[in-house]
Amino acid sequence: MTTFEELEAMLYEIADELPPELYDGLNGGGGLRPGAKFHEVSTDTDLLYILGEYHYDPRGLGRYIIVYYGSFIQLHGNASPSRQREKLKGILCHELTHHLESLAGAKDLEVKDRWDIYDFVSRKNRKILV
Repeated sequence: MTTFEELEAMLYEIADELPPELYDGLNGGGGLRPGAKFHEVSTDTDLLYILGEYHYDPRGLGRYIIVYYGSFIQLHGNASPSRQREKLKGILCHELTHHLESLAGAKDLEVKDRWDIYDFVSRKNRKILV
């Protein structure tokens, strides 16, 4: 299993490979958190892990990205290192897209994420309050 330290090093390597302009305004940086995080629509039998989050806190912490180690390992812990790297890059790029859209005042990816959650809940034949 990939350790927290190994995944963190991989995340920072990927981040260093991306164009620095993507990080403009990301004044709170980003990083890996140790635990898993579940979406509010999760149930005991239907878990929906949150792999990463983009946050904007205008009152102090600024704009930052979090990736959840526990969530990642639950979903991709058995994957090859190259596949893990691919998935981790996808998570980082997804959250950076939220960041760039936030700077531009757009919410396209946020809307898509909501539809994906709606689809998840619908496939489980549950109701969701939107």
